[in-house]
Amino acid sequence: MSRVKNKTAVVTGGGSGLGAASCELLAKEGAIGVVTDINAEAAEQTANVIEPRGGKAIALHQDVVDQDRWQEVIDTTVSEFGSLDVLVNNAGVVGAGAGPMEDVSFESWRQVMTINLDAVFLGCQAAIREMKASGGGSIINISSVMGIVGGAGAAYNASKGGVRLLSKSVAIYCGNNGYNIRCNSIHPGYIWTPMVKGIVEFIEEIDTEDALKEMLVAKHPIGRLGEADDIAKGVLFLASEESSFMTGSELVIDGGYTAV
Repeated sequence: MSRVKNKTAVVTGGGSGLGAASCELLAKEGAIGVVTDINAEAAEQTANVIEPRGGKAIALHQDVVDQDRWQEVIDTTVSEFGSLDVLVNNAGVVGAGAGPMEDVSFESWRQVMTINLDAVFLGCQAAIREMKASGGGSIINISSVMGIVGGAGAAYNASKGGVRLLSKSVAIYCGNNGYNIRCNSIHPGYIWTPMVKGIVEFIEEIDTEDALKEMLVAKHPIGRLGEADDIAKGVLFLASEESSFMTGSELVIDGGYTAV
C-alpha cells in the first residue's frame, strides 16, 4: 500500500480505460492523484471512486493539445500538493486515420498526430520544467505495440512510434543534464477498453464486438486480451523507485503480440 506513498501523479485521460485503472492503482499504493480528462465528468467519476477507498485525488478538465492548459494543470498540482512527481501521458485516440490510407484526409492524420504525439511532447516539456526544479521525477508515456510494429493505420502507427522515440530523447536529455528525471514508454497490446472496442467501425469484415474480440485474441499467444489493470501495474512499477535504474526503456505488455 505504499509503493508510491505521497508521490503526486498527474494522469491524462484518467476518466476511463487505462487512465482510470492507473489512477486507482496509484492511489491504492499511496499516490495523490490528479485525474485529468477532456471529459470533466469522467475525471470526476474516477476521483470519486478513489476517495471513498481512502485515497486522495482531484479532477481537472484538460484538453491535452492546449499548451496553456498544461501549465495550468502543473501549477494547480504544485499549488495543491507541493510537487509533481509522476506524469502519465495516457490520453490518446485511434481516430479516422485507421481507415484505408488512400482515403485518410490530412485533417484526420493531423488530429491523430496532434493528440497522440504533440500533446505528449507538451506534457513532457511542462513536466521537465517543474521536475528539474524540484529534484526529479518519472515521466511515463503510453505508446502501443503499434509503436513497434505496423498494422494499425499510418497515423496511429506513426504517432505511437513517435511517442516511443520521444521518450528515449527525453530520457537522454534529462540524464545528460543531470535533472534526475526518468522517462519510459509503455507498449500495451490490445486491451479490452472502450477505445479498442471502437475500432470495430474501421474493419469491414467485422461488425460486432464479439467478433472483434475473437479476432484480436487470436493475435495474442497468451490466449486473451489484456485488461486495463495489466497496464496499470506497469505504470505503478515505472512510477515507483523499483524502476529507479530504468530510463529510455520500452515496457512491452502485450501477451506475446510482438513475439509472433
